[in-house]
Amino acid sequence: MREARRRSASLRLVLLALALSALVGVAAVTAEGPALTPQAAFDRLKSLEGTWVGEAGHGQPGRAATVTYRVASNGSVVQETLFPGTPHEMISMYHLADGGLAMTHYCAMANQPRMKLDAKTSTADRLVFGFDGGSGFDPAKDTHVHSGVLEWKGDALHADWAVWSGGREAGHNVFALRRKK
Repeated sequence: MREARRRSASLRLVLLALALSALVGVAAVTAEGPALTPQAAFDRLKSLEGTWVGEAGHGQPGRAATVTYRVASNGSVVQETLFPGTPHEMISMYHLADGGLAMTHYCAMANQPRMKLDAKTSTADRLVFGFDGGSGFDPAKDTHVHSGVLEWKGDALHADWAVWSGGREAGHNVFALRRKK
């Protein structure tokens, strides 16, 4: 009889712990929304495949811009080409690595900043990338693309890339794009 009561009490404690953990889990999802996985962000990038046209500027409307997205290497990488076929052409490569989503930007300034998806601040419609090193430059001195945001706004794509120089933010390269029909 004593053994049965002890098992019953243990079972009640286990059930109570499970119920509390479920409530805490629901509260966390409700308060912050479900976390964006690197795979979900990468799949969202894959959906960009094609040609996008619009304007590029430094925080204000600027020159005409064309950006192409191509899924390559058996679906393991997304290639973004800015200003294709021009002297200012630049390529960024996005891929899954080490449990995250990584990006390397091959800049017309002959440097290669790397960024990683910030999954905590990103959503399915807003991918936030933070600086993660690079090559061909000294981030404390040289001008480079440091971080950025890709944001879907209906059928439009908005990109805002922060440019750093002298170890601090110096401006933004902004793209307002629509898929070419």
